[in-house]
Amino acid sequence: MFKKILIANRGEIAVRVIKACRELGIISAAVYSEIDKNSLHVRAAEEAYFIGASNASESYLNYNKIIELAKEINADAIHPGYGFLSENHNFIKLIEEQGIKFIGPSWQSVVLMGEKTSARKLMKEHGVPIVPGTVEPISDIKEAKKICGEIGYPIMLKASAGGGGKGMHKIHSHEEFENAFEKAGRESKNAFGNSDIYIEKFIEDPKHIEVQILADSYGNYVHLFERECSVQRRHQKVIEEAPSVSVDEITRKKITLAAVNAAKACNYENAGTIEFLMDKDKNVYFLEMNTRLQVEHPVTELITGIDIVKEQIRIASGKKLSFTQEQLLKRGHALECRIYAEDVENNFAPSTGQIIHHRLPSGPGVRVDRGIDLKSEVSVYYDPILSKIITYGTDREEAIERMKRALGEYQIAGVITNIPACRWVLNQKEFLDGTFTINFVDNVFIPLLPDAWKSQNNDDYEIAVSILGALLQKKEHDLKPGRIKNNSSNKWNDTSDE
Repeated sequence: MFKKILIANRGEIAVRVIKACRELGIISAAVYSEIDKNSLHVRAAEEAYFIGASNASESYLNYNKIIELAKEINADAIHPGYGFLSENHNFIKLIEEQGIKFIGPSWQSVVLMGEKTSARKLMKEHGVPIVPGTVEPISDIKEAKKICGEIGYPIMLKASAGGGGKGMHKIHSHEEFENAFEKAGRESKNAFGNSDIYIEKFIEDPKHIEVQILADSYGNYVHLFERECSVQRRHQKVIEEAPSVSVDEITRKKITLAAVNAAKACNYENAGTIEFLMDKDKNVYFLEMNTRLQVEHPVTELITGIDIVKEQIRIASGKKLSFTQEQLLKRGHALECRIYAEDVENNFAPSTGQIIHHRLPSGPGVRVDRGIDLKSEVSVYYDPILSKIITYGTDREEAIERMKRALGEYQIAGVITNIPACRWVLNQKEFLDGTFTINFVDNVFIPLLPDAWKSQNNDDYEIAVSILGALLQKKEHDLKPGRIKNNSSNKWNDTSDE
């Protein structure tokens, strides 16, 4: 087993890995930028090292500096978390050349699955169903328009090297194509250093279903069932759950088999996730593979009892998987809400400031993975995720009720958060009956105005008003107890337990 692991990340995922290291008796070494010098992950680790300026390119993305530090402090391995360098094959290759273990897949697997068009091509060759479209990058606009005409609009333009919604555009007609194509290429170049774009048929109102897989260096592959991640905004997940309310046993067998076959196709090792789109007829299509730990991994941990981060570390240290597929059982239901520092009423713009009040939810079936504490700085430099609330219940209904309670208890002031938006989702019929799709937030939530809620019951109206800003001009004594004033923005976060 490793003696020391350098964690090349920050925030809640760095804290999560630190906890796994501590349980395994491994020294954790954190890195931090200038603005993160007092962050929770820095204080939680056994060792912490300054890595550079606040800008990510000078700190968390500076892989030469990170590798040199790992050698200097005699770290046996590097855990990348998610984001930043977690899927950078050059970083992984350099680590391996320096004799340091990367806690994740090989750089070859990352190349195969990280470039979306090559991944689609590989999946097609191995019988994994893919969305109709191109399996090679397309650069000629005339040829691209011809392909779109053949597969039929609407279509999606996607960045070959990307993910997270960057470089992604829905196109309805030839007239829109040229401008969107050029814009997608620019966005892809800026985000990923690669302007390659590919085309996919747009699947109307799909579900986003993904399968967690684990594989060791001895040829053992397992799936940890599926998650549903269909509550999204701007192609970014907000609420996830496991198992999916929409997947029956026949579809589950089909999709988990496809996921394992996808992992085998690229000789995958460690933790990874195969993402699929599922249409209304339960046809499933390969979307992409995330060759890293996922933000939403806790919901899978709760229904299986498997600590995925500890399993990652064990696999990287040369051990076999600690369980077989036959031994794996799913029990109960788990739900996760990502808590972002963002102004929902202002087009989900990131909110920055210092955390001046922080009260965590607690009680049966509640887990919080967080990267913030009192006086933490939430800056413009990094992703605005603050924490994740995860709830577990014997069934979906209990998990939802516990999440409602937890969101009502959770208090954060100093920045604006999306907690009221999460509460709103959990009270909607489409969410409760499982009919929601990836267009749910865009089609149902975004168009809301306060007037549309006046005929609803008072609790729902209060939540909607909190989201949409109708309380901005109210005085403090007019508000219910349990609302915390956000001094940095003169706005209000809903913390009442309604």
